[in-house]
Amino acid sequence: MARKPSSRLNRSAGRPSTDDVQEIENLILQVALGEFLERGYGGASLTRIVEQAGISKTTLYSRYGSKEELFRAIIFNQINRIDPGSLLKIDSIDCDLEQGLKSYANKMLELNLQGEMLAVNKLINSESSRFPELGAAAAERTRLGVVRIADFIRRCTQADGILCGNPELVAEAFIMMLRGWYMNVLLTNETVTTAKRRKWVEGTVHILLSSKEHW
Repeated sequence: MARKPSSRLNRSAGRPSTDDVQEIENLILQVALGEFLERGYGGASLTRIVEQAGISKTTLYSRYGSKEELFRAIIFNQINRIDPGSLLKIDSIDCDLEQGLKSYANKMLELNLQGEMLAVNKLINSESSRFPELGAAAAERTRLGVVRIADFIRRCTQADGILCGNPELVAEAFIMMLRGWYMNVLLTNETVTTAKRRKWVEGTVHILLSSKEHW
């Protein structure tokens, strides 16, 4: 469950500073996350979010014109807190495709199997049939992952002198492999140990790279 803010926004009157603006954004997203997780997407109320955050409706609607926009902001706020460069180890001297893919897969699965990210994913899975906008937001998030992985694959294969005709397709296949495994864990409510996750990632990356000559 998301942490509820300990107090409402407290600042002096007048034009908000840059820090104030960021504080307002953080407060809105934190309160909204708590509302969505407590009441579900369908039961969440923008009016309650305004009241709990201690802001005006104008403050909320000037940033997020609908519940859909607010939920999307929560999803991408979670993503933006993750540094894809560190996950893929792209700052290392050598571009190591195998190690980068393993690092990315392990960290993303680890993050999505705990805390707020797990709770949000369960919410999307349970309510997307009634609210297609949830599925659309999840698809947009998946697409961002595909783009990041495709760029990494392109960079590594070029460094290795390997011709990769369609890095986007390879990246999509990789992301869908991760997504399929993750969804099975959600549906079965399976408890996954770190060792089991790492073993699965090891095998999956090996299978993907074994077909590299056909990329």
